[in-house]
Amino acid sequence: MMVTYVAGAVGLFIGFATVSADSPSLTWAVVLIVVAGGGLSFVRHSIFHRSDAARMGWTSPGRNNFQIEVGIANLSWAAVALVAVILDWGIAVQAATLLTFGTYLAGSAAMLVLSSSKNRSRSLGPVIAMALFGVMQIVLGVLGMSAG
Repeated sequence: MMVTYVAGAVGLFIGFATVSADSPSLTWAVVLIVVAGGGLSFVRHSIFHRSDAARMGWTSPGRNNFQIEVGIANLSWAAVALVAVILDWGIAVQAATLLTFGTYLAGSAAMLVLSSSKNRSRSLGPVIAMALFGVMQIVLGVLGMSAG
């Protein structure tokens, strides 16, 4: 999780620096945030699902197919973002991948905050970090759409 946040933080820094340049770009931001972040999230949720479940306080025995599905969703937008960068689909498509990933994270954080305390599986600190990471991606995605 920390590697995802480090890659994402570097990506956000680069993205905010390059989206308002004379020749706006989100390429490296998308590679670090969506491709690396989504790819790492896939690995964490789908391949190492047992240790990830333990990290989140989930104690259900056996394989959690929903958690693996979430990992596949992460892989899906990482793959689209990678293809968008490789095939140079432009800043608007790259911004859309940031909006997708950011909306997912912000929405997930909102769901966790709004859950009753007996259903809450994570402490507030990581949820706030996830919310901020998602909101910053949304802001960067909107700036990218405006620059395109």
